[in-house]
Amino acid sequence: MKTAIFTMGTRGDVQPYIYLSRALKRNGHDVKLGSHPCWRKLIENAGIDFVPIGPDIDIEQEAAAIRGKSSNAALSMIKTMNFIFRIIQNSTNEVYEACKEKDLIIVSHSQMGATEAEALGIPTVNVTLQTEMIAEKGKPQTLMNKIIGGFIGKQMTKPYNKIRKVYGLKPLKNGDSTMSRRLDLIPISKYVVQRSPYWEGQHIMTGYWYEDEEEFTPSDELKAFLESGDRPVILALGAMSFEDKAETVKLDMFVKAFEKAGCRAVIQGFQKSLKEYALPETMIACGSVPHSWLFRQGSFVIHHCGFGTTAATMIYGIPSIPVPHVLDQLGFAMQLKNINVAGEPLKAKDLSVETIYNAIVEMQNTYEEKSRNAKEISEKIKTEGGLSEAVRLIENDISPEKE
Repeated sequence: MKTAIFTMGTRGDVQPYIYLSRALKRNGHDVKLGSHPCWRKLIENAGIDFVPIGPDIDIEQEAAAIRGKSSNAALSMIKTMNFIFRIIQNSTNEVYEACKEKDLIIVSHSQMGATEAEALGIPTVNVTLQTEMIAEKGKPQTLMNKIIGGFIGKQMTKPYNKIRKVYGLKPLKNGDSTMSRRLDLIPISKYVVQRSPYWEGQHIMTGYWYEDEEEFTPSDELKAFLESGDRPVILALGAMSFEDKAETVKLDMFVKAFEKAGCRAVIQGFQKSLKEYALPETMIACGSVPHSWLFRQGSFVIHHCGFGTTAATMIYGIPSIPVPHVLDQLGFAMQLKNINVAGEPLKAKDLSVETIYNAIVEMQNTYEEKSRNAKEISEKIKTEGGLSEAVRLIENDISPEKE
């Protein structure tokens, strides 16, 4: 089967589709993964055929610049989405050409490829990372909910309707209209989020998609640091620690809070700030290290609560302190809090030495319970086989009996 997948955004927006592409390839499928040109090396090193889509920009630097202009999580998310939407709209010809002669288009959470597949008459399967984006069609709606839902739906369909116009397709009335009626894969564990009874049947939770990086070997310096004392705190803010310019003040808050709490720490990211910053001996910068290895070395993680780091904390059984920067991250942070593997989200705009220190103290005081819960969740997640289940569902959906 010839399959194409397209996704836009930072590494956390790309990684789930690398896992899925590799799993499909292992099962004999011909898979091409399209994204920003800056992700060519990441995707090709994973053994996946890459299709460059859109302008050759450093998407993490662009996102950092947008984020730096707004301290409001909702506004920052809207600005980032509008930026991505413009790339998607301007790249439709590239996506259309890459879709030709394919048997299936797997439509990522950005909805890339859905319109082009429809124009070419190619079946689609969807992937949804945020359960809030799935319409609860069976749920009774109040008049206010209908008004709000209609407004949001209209805003969400605007960029896609511009693409649909290119191919002479009728405009959509709501965002749900872009979804596949065949299959929507949700790579989230049922032990973390309960399936809504109001969803339609094609929305299926598979469990998380992940692969362990067994071949990773840490540097001698990192290995020596980890062996020299207690398990450290892991500071991993993902793309949120990728700086448009040096953010020494922000880094300094975390360093001082760690010192005040008496914590050893491994710091990932903050490359620009660390060039001019001398860390104390109780801390080390680690650069690019797979979370599948790194998270298992720490006592707890302080992270931005992107989809990838949220999943990794539970897959590898480590409690965490969420520091959401944009709106969807706040939703993932609440998932962790609700199953008691994390404390109250510490919003990025509220960061200070004192708030970080207080969050660490709260984690230390409740650590046993949160650590136990995280390990229990991890064991349950590993029984789901999310990737294998996703491949099984895709193959079942495209089988001749389903046509």
